[in-house]
Amino acid sequence: MDIEVNTVETKLTDIDAASLEEAGEIIRAGGLVAFPTETVYGLGADAMNGAAAARIYEAKGRPSDNPLIVHIADMEQLDLVARDIPKPARQIMEAFWPGPLTVILHKKEEVPDGTTGGLQTVAVRMPSHPTAQALIRESGRVIAAPSANTSGRPSPTMAEHVLEDMDGRIPLILDGGPVGIGIESTIVDMTGEVPMILRPGYITKSMLEDVVGTVQVDPAVSGRTMQKDIVAKAPGMKYRHYAPKGQLILVEGPRNAVVDKINSLAEEKMQQGYHVGILATDEGMADYRVGYRMSIGSRERPDSIAANLYKVLRECDEQKLDYIYSESFFEEGLGNAIMNRMLKAAGYHLISL
Repeated sequence: MDIEVNTVETKLTDIDAASLEEAGEIIRAGGLVAFPTETVYGLGADAMNGAAAARIYEAKGRPSDNPLIVHIADMEQLDLVARDIPKPARQIMEAFWPGPLTVILHKKEEVPDGTTGGLQTVAVRMPSHPTAQALIRESGRVIAAPSANTSGRPSPTMAEHVLEDMDGRIPLILDGGPVGIGIESTIVDMTGEVPMILRPGYITKSMLEDVVGTVQVDPAVSGRTMQKDIVAKAPGMKYRHYAPKGQLILVEGPRNAVVDKINSLAEEKMQQGYHVGILATDEGMADYRVGYRMSIGSRERPDSIAANLYKVLRECDEQKLDYIYSESFFEEGLGNAIMNRMLKAAGYHLISL
């Protein structure tokens, strides 16, 4: 997607007092700053400034009905953006904030429609990353921040990923090194009678239920295919995300059958002259004999797969791969979030054996 934005000189800088001061000045002036969180790098602007929010959409090429997440540094700032906060919402905030959990609440009138995608709700989280916390405090603003990539691309887990997508589009990137978790926050809607997960993440359904009891999952999240008759509750759920430029295809089934199928499909495409890649785990790498092979992490440590996922998908683009075949993963706990991202990245191309 070609996006016309005003070209600026983009500076990538280490994090110190001077760079944080500069970043805070940019935010207060209505500009954009990319910064690390514990999940992925965010593209931040003053959440209470509608024109600043519009610059985020412009830089990302993001659909304007896809709401932004407001990042806060303390509970006093929550009262600036949200109203009528129910007790269960406060319970999960107390349990998981600061951390990788986004809560959807009724918004205050002062929050511009540009930040909420025109909705009467607002998505809020309190990041635990020290740089994110420091930037919010330095700026004196609550900061709206989606992931700092162009829309549809794999989210950035390193400052270099941000530079790939945002060079010439934003003035400053704060380089905090690789992030820890590697996939976006869990989003839970707390505006209905029963909490509902709109995006799975590191904070799992069972973890939330330990705090507030029954938690539902939006059918658009749990679906393994793009079902035409299911309308996503969150506008952003209907858009393609995380995708490499080549076609990613997931294969699930008995272990030996998956290996044989991926090897067969890869060989077939290579014979046709395509550049082919294979995503596997540490435990299964030796089973694949063709193509550009990449380990996505260990099945024994789902957190390693989450941390590596977007980096590996970007590596697929660096290698100019036309087709990428990947093993699937168990959809339990963190694996649910991993498969959610991979299915979206694959455009729901899934072969079941």
